[in-house]
Amino acid sequence: MSDLNRGYARTIPADRADMSVDAGLRSFMLGVYNKVALGLVLSAALAWLTADFEPVRQLLYVTTPDGRLAGFTLLGTIIRFAPLAILLGAMFMRNPSPAASGAIYWAVVTAIGAGLGVWLLAYTGSSVASTFLVTAAAFGALSLFGYTTKKDLSGFGSFLMVGLIGLVLASIVNMFINNGPMGFIISVLGVLIFAGLIAYDTQRLKLTYYELGGDQGRMSVATNYGALSLYLNFINLFQFLMSLFGNRR
Repeated sequence: MSDLNRGYARTIPADRADMSVDAGLRSFMLGVYNKVALGLVLSAALAWLTADFEPVRQLLYVTTPDGRLAGFTLLGTIIRFAPLAILLGAMFMRNPSPAASGAIYWAVVTAIGAGLGVWLLAYTGSSVASTFLVTAAAFGALSLFGYTTKKDLSGFGSFLMVGLIGLVLASIVNMFINNGPMGFIISVLGVLIFAGLIAYDTQRLKLTYYELGGDQGRMSVATNYGALSLYLNFINLFQFLMSLFGNRR
């Protein structure tokens, strides 16, 4: 579930949205990226806190004597599913205010960040750091492609959404059967789908800016939900890359 705000009409051609000549669009997109960056910084700090600060780690995780992940406490399990619960609840909000949409963004970021400590416990620190840098580089390149391409990606986005639904269902099934080859296939598809969504969502945000026609209240909401979609794409891409290339402790 990578976005709560795909309902805006796409009546503005992609080639009319040019950040190089439109200062308003540039400001809007920078606001989105700044919020994503702050969210990632907060997530990294919370991941370190929950993995390395023992009093907090004991509240969330069950670990082996050498510090490797062995399981989750009740609170840890709640935090694992809290982002999904928040997102599902947010889907039922109609016309959220800028404050409400901002609260949703930071609540999701906080919950996800608190749960990311699991990667530091299950994988080596160098592996986590290198994969994060690869994800950041890929995110930058894909997002750059999304707002510079003249090709309309809306049809591609529909295909990605179908793939995302299939990915979620396959992941749920594999949680119960724990099939290794199936898990590998899911991770590969996850990387491809979320890589595509980064480009698609970036272009969609450009079109959203023009569609809103300068309405500052709705633009604030769009900034929050746009940051949320890109943040979720980044985190999911990172997690699937970790599953494929991470070195376990």
